[in-house]
Amino acid sequence: MKNLAFLAFPEQAELLISELAGRFGITQKPDARYGDLLYFENLALPEGQFPYWARTVMLEPFFVKFNSIGEAAAELKNLQRNWAPYQYTCFRRAQLIQEKLPYINLKERSFPVKIPNSPMGLYTLIDEHTMIASAATTSTLPAGTLHFIEDHENPPSRAYLKIQESLTMANLLNGTELPHEGQRCFEAGACPGGWTWVLVGLGASVYAVDRAPLAESLMNNPLVEFQAHDAFTLKPEELGHVDWVFSDVICYPERLLEWIKKWLSYQPDLNMICTIKMQGEINWPLIQEFADIPDSRIVHLNYNKHELTWIHSH
Repeated sequence: MKNLAFLAFPEQAELLISELAGRFGITQKPDARYGDLLYFENLALPEGQFPYWARTVMLEPFFVKFNSIGEAAAELKNLQRNWAPYQYTCFRRAQLIQEKLPYINLKERSFPVKIPNSPMGLYTLIDEHTMIASAATTSTLPAGTLHFIEDHENPPSRAYLKIQESLTMANLLNGTELPHEGQRCFEAGACPGGWTWVLVGLGASVYAVDRAPLAESLMNNPLVEFQAHDAFTLKPEELGHVDWVFSDVICYPERLLEWIKKWLSYQPDLNMICTIKMQGEINWPLIQEFADIPDSRIVHLNYNKHELTWIHSH
């Protein structure tokens, strides 16, 4: 039993509370709530398991009373170098505190980006003289947040942001190299081509399958081979060796799991990234089956909504 504070993704605190109940059987209400930050006292979670809908977790939260901005910054600096703010009030005061702390990048990133794998603390002002903080958290991202500078002209859809984030997370969590020239990718349900656009931009070739064609610029791209078909009915042996398999297809999680297992049975060392689309109440035992696949991780991306992303990489 320990005190923990969960920072929910924006506007998704209710999904976090629902996950605590449905996945972990925790029905106690937060002892305090500070915007999207939910603070619990004496909470019992399985060792090493945390809710997916928390972008980061304060593992050792404590409260600090301070009289001045300099005093607040000094309290944090005495513990470690890297601190990120989450603010829901006293924004100007928090900004002044952050300016007195060692620099960390809080801006939108350009893809591709490599995230430093170093400790990242989190603090939140409750009022002008009180904050909650934790030097130990579950994410090396500032406040568990990763946003990219958006390209509003070239990608065929905004879904490209999900693959940019998931590839970045695969690199951060497992050290997996991004797809690159000389590698072959298979994308299921590729239309209109947001994910394919990112992959060819990295220099990889893509075998894209969907019932509808991709954007014209991709259909004419020499790195793209397109097949009009139901991607889930194609057998791995029909496509031959690939380095990566991707799916952002809207389908039942049961069907996705069966498809994933079929691919990994054919090629166990495959890198895969798949979106698990939720439909209604989440089947947590089924989600655990995804999590139990060796060499895989489940994450909730900043660009996910009511869905999760499953990553299998080496």
